[in-house]
Amino acid sequence: MAMRVVRDLDLERYAGRWYEIACFPSTFQPKTGTNTRATYTLNPDGTVKVLNETWTDGRRGHIEGTAWRADPASDEAKLKVRFYVPPFLPIIPVTGDYWVLHIDGDYQYALVGQPSRKYLWILCRQPHMDEAVYNELVERAKEEGYDVSKLRKTAHPDPPPESEESPRDGGMWWIKSIFGK
Repeated sequence: MAMRVVRDLDLERYAGRWYEIACFPSTFQPKTGTNTRATYTLNPDGTVKVLNETWTDGRRGHIEGTAWRADPASDEAKLKVRFYVPPFLPIIPVTGDYWVLHIDGDYQYALVGQPSRKYLWILCRQPHMDEAVYNELVERAKEEGYDVSKLRKTAHPDPPPESEESPRDGGMWWIKSIFGK
């Protein structure tokens, strides 16, 4: 089944802070992470700087990467994203798909996945999302062939600091995630 993606995604409007409301658990995110968020910044060359952050036991884990349109001639919201791992010694490039499956007209919430349906994210400009909107996005994911029983909500108990001044975990979250912690 072909996956429907957003057309004519405005990367300038998409840029900014997004909070992870729910996701499929993955090996590259800590299982106990809270206040998980992504910040996208449009670069002059049309690529997007990606900063993913999460907090575990009060410590900030983060990774930076770059995203770009998979096919610059296409109007489909199919992007590629590249991170270098491990975060504490970024030497190995890891590239993945980042497909925007749905976005509301005001660019306040989004559904993001990729063609294998192994990963899925529900994102919002605020750390909390209206339950009716959440359920709509879950239904949309189900229509695209995702097993939505795998979705796990992300806790946002306390707003994290806006700066990078919180204690860092030195990349330990990444090592722990490899071992399923």
